[in-house]
Amino acid sequence: MKSEKISELTTNRLSVYLRCLNTLAAAGIKTVSSQALADQFNLNSAQIRKDLAYFGEFGVRGVGYFVTELRQHLTKILGLDTAHRVGIIGAGNLGTALANYNGFLESNFEVVALFDNDREKIGRRVGQAEVMVHDVKKVERVVREEGIDVGVIAVPAREAQKVLNQLTAAGIKAVLNFAPARLRVRLGVKVKTVDLTISLESLSYFLARPQSAAVTKTSSVHPFDEPREAKTEPEKARRKETT
Repeated sequence: MKSEKISELTTNRLSVYLRCLNTLAAAGIKTVSSQALADQFNLNSAQIRKDLAYFGEFGVRGVGYFVTELRQHLTKILGLDTAHRVGIIGAGNLGTALANYNGFLESNFEVVALFDNDREKIGRRVGQAEVMVHDVKKVERVVREEGIDVGVIAVPAREAQKVLNQLTAAGIKAVLNFAPARLRVRLGVKVKTVDLTISLESLSYFLARPQSAAVTKTSSVHPFDEPREAKTEPEKARRKETT
């Protein structure tokens, strides 16, 4: 593995590659080239080869990648060969929906606890897995007893920082945040924020400019593709002079 720092975009794409390989494995495909992988799943073959090269040499010239072997490597690289136990703070609509989502188990994540400050919710069990709703004041104890290593924040923005502080005080170092708030994060703690409102507003911007949308080139750009550098004003000027 190369010693240089791996970008988060790269690790995000590894998750995409793993998902694609899972699909191929389920279809009984034994080997696949980077080009075939790219063609089938609207990816970039050169990017695939570059990303995988950070972690070793996996392909065989003239054959491609062995699907099962590469799946195992990516699973280990992403730390998915170890089960992760998840605690969700906030047992409202979003928190309970996340607790009910069965797809987490496919990636070795299990929701084992919900937390809330609503006395009517505390003590109840949620979903088919019957996940217990605990008093949010008991986060530290439950995290320790249940072996929770991933926290999810599903509370209003005004409560998010307090909840993050509780999670980090309990020893949690990986947090998925759904609250629309900028959080102060301790050193050694990783927080990923999913802001649905920002995504919707970005779509609104697109819809508000139908003429721009009409001339936008259709493509299969992936959300984890490396951003392309925009042309500077001098470059644009030179381009006009030569056309």
